[in-house]
Amino acid sequence: MRGVEAVRLPLRSALTPERAVLWLRGDARPFALVGEWLGCAAVLGSEPVRVAGAGCDPFGLLDEAQEITSGEAVVGGGWVGWLGYGLGARIERLPPPPPAPVAQPSFSLAFYDHVVVYDGDQWWFEALWSADRENALRDRLALWRERLLAEPPPGRDVATTPFGVAANGRAGHLAAVADCRRRIAEGEILQANLCLRLEAGLDGDPLDLFARALPTARPRFGALLDGVVSLSPERFLRREGRLAQTEPMKGTRPRAGEEAESRAARDALVGSSKDAAEHVMIVDLMRNDLGRVCEYGSVTVEPARVEAHAGVWQMVSTVAGRLREGVGDGGLLRATFPPGSVTGAPKVQAMKVIATLEATRRELYTGAIGIASPVAGLELSVAIRTFETHGGRIWFGAGGGIVADSDPELELAEAFTKAAGPITAIGARLADGLGSRRRAVAPGRAALDHGRRPDPARGVFETVLVQHGEPVALEEHLDRLAGSLTELYGVTLDPRADSQARTAAATATATGTSRLRILADPDGTLAISVSPEPERLPIATEVQLSPFAIPGGLGRHKWRDRDLLEALAAQAPGTVPLLIDTDGLVLEAAHANVWIVEGEAMITPPDDGRILPGVTRGTLLDGERFAREEPIELERLARVDAVFLTSSISLRRAARLAV
Repeated sequence: MRGVEAVRLPLRSALTPERAVLWLRGDARPFALVGEWLGCAAVLGSEPVRVAGAGCDPFGLLDEAQEITSGEAVVGGGWVGWLGYGLGARIERLPPPPPAPVAQPSFSLAFYDHVVVYDGDQWWFEALWSADRENALRDRLALWRERLLAEPPPGRDVATTPFGVAANGRAGHLAAVADCRRRIAEGEILQANLCLRLEAGLDGDPLDLFARALPTARPRFGALLDGVVSLSPERFLRREGRLAQTEPMKGTRPRAGEEAESRAARDALVGSSKDAAEHVMIVDLMRNDLGRVCEYGSVTVEPARVEAHAGVWQMVSTVAGRLREGVGDGGLLRATFPPGSVTGAPKVQAMKVIATLEATRRELYTGAIGIASPVAGLELSVAIRTFETHGGRIWFGAGGGIVADSDPELELAEAFTKAAGPITAIGARLADGLGSRRRAVAPGRAALDHGRRPDPARGVFETVLVQHGEPVALEEHLDRLAGSLTELYGVTLDPRADSQARTAAATATATGTSRLRILADPDGTLAISVSPEPERLPIATEVQLSPFAIPGGLGRHKWRDRDLLEALAAQAPGTVPLLIDTDGLVLEAAHANVWIVEGEAMITPPDDGRILPGVTRGTLLDGERFAREEPIELERLARVDAVFLTSSISLRRAARLAV
């Protein structure tokens, strides 16, 4: 096998990185790393030679070593992409996460054998040059020579709606902080990093958002890749040879306003015992993480410093150590991922608290972004100040470390402060009214005190009413099942499901009603059965509802894991659990959707990703003139004209709050 040479060739250009990135439009899997990546001001690339599949082990991929025989390239190429926060579940045993408003893959990695590098003065074409790729690399070199000598086509218009808080909003975050403080007081944890999610509509290309943001934000670790626009200030890991380092950030103050005001905020950060304690805890955590894979006695910590970043002052420390022989990039990540500055201490328990208290799943956010080069080593940022996009939606996570004396209102304000700079940099704004005062629900009757969220590994299911041998609304049920299989597991519904379900239904008693159940495993395997429908209660019999709060609800999938719902039912015998969010909004009953009646109007909570959108619910919304979606507060439920539940089996059942 012929060797690989790390080639470096100069390119003539007067383009700045924010102009040069516009040349990436239309390329396959383009990326741009702008700031301080691997000592370079910019690294651009596209047209990878390998894309990691969903079934790959991303940590294992980064352990693959490519031998370089010679050359002068600084970067050359390598694996580029992002690692989502959820990959932490591959390293530690963690409870299921909260619902995902927009489900994303757990990672995105591609291998590039050539890149374009800007060192601050000069552009370079760099490649991991091999004989079998020589013709393709010469073509790419010629293309980039041509591109960088000309002005790119102008950027395109891009717009967003104002960013609002997703899921349970301001009140939910305040409730989460308060509950976190309770857990700290009880000794469960020392600190947890709690976040909220800001969402907006997007009309345009993320590439244009990135080009627009660069001159204003000037991020230390700016990144554009696979629908992501990151303006992160924080280094997660840098490995050069055997030397590894991390630079955790903890402690924030706003940097806006007059110079004297900004300087006073900096001085307040320096003098804050709360921020110092928060910072020291995370530095110790990162020192311990590095110590797991570094030579004994080699891990050092530099004194904390305060750095200026977009709109904020941040307290930063550098922790460094020498890796033991045999430890590669994958091993380094297994010891340190996800970053300690965005989890808490003790780390694993803090991650369990995060899964319990946050209302939306972290996708890429608080994971890592970067490059692993066989020439230059590893450089990863912490995926904060980061926008994720899908279709016409864009979202952004923000939060902070919660300690014993955290004030919920101040923690919320800090999250908005961190969000304001990046959101302004892309030309967007926060929505009005984010400080609205909807009351948070006290966590004393919290659903997750009685168990964990449903485990997706146990699969999903559908229950279909069968009347006279015919399954009712089978197509709608199968559509919902197909969507869950694709979103959760990346598999398609067996095309025979319809005919198999109808065949099973035909075996039911020709008179009366039956229940058809379709169980789906994560690999797409189906099990279909029919059973007699239990005798129904008289339609006038009211179901009594006992409310339980669960941040973010259970999401839009019909989980086979019913352990939590059964545990809640056992806590209030003779009643049906009513799930509410920590912002005080009604979500759904354990086995049904909830409706209220006010005059002629029939109102049900909106399908905003927190509830299972029932088939019968959809039929009512489509067919009833006065049926509509609208947020419903728990207090409102107690004073309306009537309450009823809908499900595919029971169809419609009167209900009321239990006394």
